[in-house]
This record gives sequence, structure tokens and C-alpha cells, in this order.
Amino acid sequence: MNIINIAKKVFEIESKEIANLSNLLTADFEKAVNAVLNSKGKFIISGMGKSGIIGKKIAATLASTGTPSFFLHPGEAYHGDLGMIEKDDILLLISNSGETDEVLKLILFLKSQGNITIGMSGNPTSTLGINTNYHLNIAIEKEACPLSLAPMSSTTATLVMGDAIAATLMKLRDFKDNDFAKFHPGGSLGRRLLTTIETVMKKDNLPTCSENLSIKDIIHKITDGKCGLIIVTRDNIIQGIITDGDIRRAMETNEENFFSLTASNLMSKNPKTINSNEKLVVASDMMSEAKINSLIVSDDNKLIGIIQMYDLGL
Repeated sequence: MNIINIAKKVFEIESKEIANLSNLLTADFEKAVNAVLNSKGKFIISGMGKSGIIGKKIAATLASTGTPSFFLHPGEAYHGDLGMIEKDDILLLISNSGETDEVLKLILFLKSQGNITIGMSGNPTSTLGINTNYHLNIAIEKEACPLSLAPMSSTTATLVMGDAIAATLMKLRDFKDNDFAKFHPGGSLGRRLLTTIETVMKKDNLPTCSENLSIKDIIHKITDGKCGLIIVTRDNIIQGIITDGDIRRAMETNEENFFSLTASNLMSKNPKTINSNEKLVVASDMMSEAKINSLIVSDDNKLIGIIQMYDLGL
């Protein structure tokens, strides 16, 4: 029994079913998305068993991408949690068969309250399909389970349809990376998008020198500064920058008079600088584009700090 081949078969079956989902899209998808987009309420997801587990992920994705959403367990709903549902809320009810009793029980209450409902199942003519305002078809031909019993392809199809809803809403809302960062302030993306240069830059004991400093002293200062560079200044105004690379290149091209060189001979004028109020993501983009590891932080061309790639926490 070839273990790798078993795994490959699962990938083959599920990818085929996902690819077929696009053929199952109808006008109901567009109508359902527009209903959520124009809603003044929340987008509540409900499902039982494996559908419920996938529903929780869909709700989490929606909530983190600009659509207020949460998961409601259908079993708990009839023991008090129906009070969470307000009239303006839209419900996405998930059941692969379209006949899950706990999910169907919610429909009577939702109709009486006037909520818009979206059914997601593998059977448009199921009880769920014909008793919801809009239906999203997630029908599959084959489960990836070797016994054709455990939901595998069907749960994947459910997840992908949920992602399609979330992605479409993101586009329609013009949801940007800055918006995403607001909901993820603890993650690396949130840190990059919300944290300013000033909070992480090195600002004490900066490696600086005058234009007439000798190459020997420059090397010592670069070593002591532990930044791999030294900034040439005049009255705290930035004149240029010298990096480890500049030293190595000077040794190769000026071998005979290397030790007679001064900072003015070695420095690169007009180095890349950034304002202390900029966000880390701006520094990251600048360094990546210029293929450098450090930026001088300056205000009005006055040196106030250094920020390096490792400071960004990427």
C-alpha cells in the first residue's frame, strides 16, 4: 500500500470537486452577497457537526475581513441563543444534505422574524434549499474518504464556498491591508502596518563620523556600532553613509592607497532615509525595493535614528 499515492488521490478528488464549484454558481450567489453587503445587521453562520466546524471557520474569516459575523450552534439556539438573532441579521444555514433537523428547526423562527436566509447544501431541492431566500450549491460527485462515508470533499467544498463569499465581500467593500491589520493588531502584519518607525528604531549611540575621519577609525566605529554602517554627518546634518560593502569595494579598487582614504572618499551621498512617523510596512517596502538592510531615520535631513530589517520583526 503506497502511502504517498493515497494522499495524492485525496488531493486529486478534492481538487476536482473544488474546480467544479464554479459550474454550480447561480444568480443566488450574487443576490446573497449583495444582501449581506447591504445589510445593517450581522451575518450569522449556523451548521451541525462537520458543517458547523467549517461554519465556525467561515464566520471567523468573515469577521476578520470586514463583515461582522459569528457562529451560532443550532442545538443551542433553541435553548436561549435565538435571542442573539436580530431582525436585520442574515443567516447562512449549512447542511450538506439539506435535511439536518437541528438546522431546519431554525427556519420557522427566522421566517417569523423576517430574517433573510441563505442555504448552503449539496441539494438545491432539499428542504433547506427550497425554504431559504437564496441557495448556494456545494454538491459533489465523490467524497475523498476511501469508504465514501466521512465528509471530506463536501466539507472542503463548503469551506471554499465560504471563502468565495468572504473574498467577494472584501472586494466590494474595498477592504485593504490596513483594515485587516486593525482586526489583527497582535500579529506580525498588524505590527508592520500600525507600528511607527520611532518605536523600534535605534536612536542611542548611533555610529557617526565626520567627513575627514580616516579609514582605520571608520572601520573601528563600524565594528563598535554593530549596525554594519556609519553615517557621515556635519552639524547633525546627514552627508552620506558608509557600509561594510563600501569598505570591501574600496579595498578591491583602491588597494594601494586604501589607508589614505577618508570618509568623504568612501561615503555614498543621498542615502535612503525615512521619517520617524512612517509605519514599519513603509520601511519594509523601501528596503525590499532598494535591496538594502538599513534605513537612516531623519527629520528635515537631521539624523535621529537607524532602522534595520531585523527591527521589523518579520
